[in-house]
Amino acid sequence: MTKTQRLRMTIDIIMTILSIILMGGNYLFPADIVHEILGVGLFVLWGVHIALNRRWYGAIFRGNYNPYRVMQTIINCCILICTIFLMISGIILSNHIFTFLNIQGGLGFARIAHLLASHWYYLFMSLHIGLHVGMIKNKVCHPNTNRHPELDSGSHAEEMLKQVRHDKLRKILPCILLALACIYGLYAFIARGVWKYLILRQQFFFFDLERGYILFALAYISIIILFATISNLIATRLKKNR
Repeated sequence: MTKTQRLRMTIDIIMTILSIILMGGNYLFPADIVHEILGVGLFVLWGVHIALNRRWYGAIFRGNYNPYRVMQTIINCCILICTIFLMISGIILSNHIFTFLNIQGGLGFARIAHLLASHWYYLFMSLHIGLHVGMIKNKVCHPNTNRHPELDSGSHAEEMLKQVRHDKLRKILPCILLALACIYGLYAFIARGVWKYLILRQQFFFFDLERGYILFALAYISIIILFATISNLIATRLKKNR
């Protein structure tokens, strides 16, 4: 892995963590200025992310489009659109950092736009993650099962059997955990009412204080895993058909 790839991965991880924190609104940090600072930090990281991937954006209108590239382009462009709406609405709603702009009016639009864009951003971000986890998935669910040379002789049949069982467990267990996380992610998507925010059935963000922030974070992480898995499965199928 090159230095640029490591930098991209680090930035993506930080952006994902910030997104989960910001999805909790001001409930983790009651002072809304913290939410604003983290939001500005996320947008700065987005600028770095775009700069690192400028070649991809510059090639949007060049080359042929296969189904996988269409999927990738739609997801990335939708993330960019959501980011723009988040930035504009965040500036309008700002009570601290951007007050010097003295923006008057538009608070109703900004509040709805921020709620809608934040949840669609979260959904497309999860789908985007799914496009880039193929290498991790192969290492987790399909580990190297090559036998050690010293175990290939007939005198080590028992050791070979243990090795085979160990390899099967290494392969099956992570996939079971992934399936459980996806099931909980589907439950959280419905129970937490995330789908309602996506279609504005709920126009005010609700945070269940009784469950606390840890369960909230676990729920939203599971939602990421769910949609990233769906995206990865679709992308894998499209690549095979290509």
